Amino acid sequence: MGVYLSTPKTEKFSDDGENDRLRFGLSSMQGWRATMEDAHAAYPDLDHSTSFFGVYDGHGGKAVARFCAKYLHQQVLKHEAYLAGDIGTSVQKSFLRMDEMMRGQRGWRELAVLGDKIDKVSGLIEGLIWSPRGGEANNHFDDWRSEEGPHSDFHGPTSGSTACVAIIRNNQLVVANAGDSRCVISRKGQAYNLSKDHKPDLEVEKDRILKAGGFIQVGRVNGSLNLARAIGDAEFKQNKTLPAEKQIVTANPDINTVELCDDDEFLVLACDGIWDCMSSQQLVDFVGEQLNNETKLSAICERVFDRCLAPTAGGEGCDNMTMILVQFKKPAGSGASSQQQPPTLTDQTPETDKSTLESGS
Repeated sequence: MGVYLSTPKTEKFSDDGENDRLRFGLSSMQGWRATMEDAHAAYPDLDHSTSFFGVYDGHGGKAVARFCAKYLHQQVLKHEAYLAGDIGTSVQKSFLRMDEMMRGQRGWRELAVLGDKIDKVSGLIEGLIWSPRGGEANNHFDDWRSEEGPHSDFHGPTSGSTACVAIIRNNQLVVANAGDSRCVISRKGQAYNLSKDHKPDLEVEKDRILKAGGFIQVGRVNGSLNLARAIGDAEFKQNKTLPAEKQIVTANPDINTVELCDDDEFLVLACDGIWDCMSSQQLVDFVGEQLNNETKLSAICERVFDRCLAPTAGGEGCDNMTMILVQFKKPAGSGASSQQQPPTLTDQTPETDKSTLESGS
């Protein structure tokens, strides 16, 4: 059955947490796929006023997704722009920094460890879902010194990963996305997409791909990759005359900054294993219904998986599934009124003009 198992792995690996500003639940499931290549990170207290959530959907292997789950939030936290209060710039630079860190002997060694060490554990092996330990958020801040060794000329991994990240500080929400994982917010029951799925046939993506010397065949970059932006995938980033933002495939994220208001109920981050099966509005409706009777947010994520899982291998409902559900708490007198406009895109990608995001269909 190729990349599919004869029966799906339906064991779910879930977690819940909260602080005084929000509650979250998350879950991951391998499903029909022969391997689990998703990873995630959830830090409700990245610092005293900031929460960080991210989903990473790997392709061609699991190492890049795990690398992002381990290091991306750390890079955001230590960047000088973050220290100056500019979350958008710090997260954009951190996406690009992932590609830089995965090169050379040091990058090769770290990817080798992240790609292999789970497999060596007897028992759970591939069914084990990986995310970094919660205590690692503010630790291990080294300056990523280069190392000498047989892989010093390593250009980066041929595998890659999407990255969709939500950072919440007070009433500000910053969403950064590269790839086709998606972030959706529910405002008075209406779904609003806070990220764009970066498919090669989008005009702005197609323009960059062609200008960088690539081509699109059957909806895939150079006939192979069905994403126009991703972390990793070094083979598409070898044009020495172009900056990282203008390569055939780029890790440069769209940045969307939204002011939260009292009408904002919850936020969903999920990989395309969910969005292939449910529209943004369908998922918001489903979660809204579940919240009437269920207080454990990870249980709602698990029910989404059960609804999406295909009865037989092949097609929609057969991918790895990862979902993070964040519910905003409502202190008395906080936030803006319901008269606020729908979320808008504050896009820091040079090729794209600012535009209003459509409600999720």
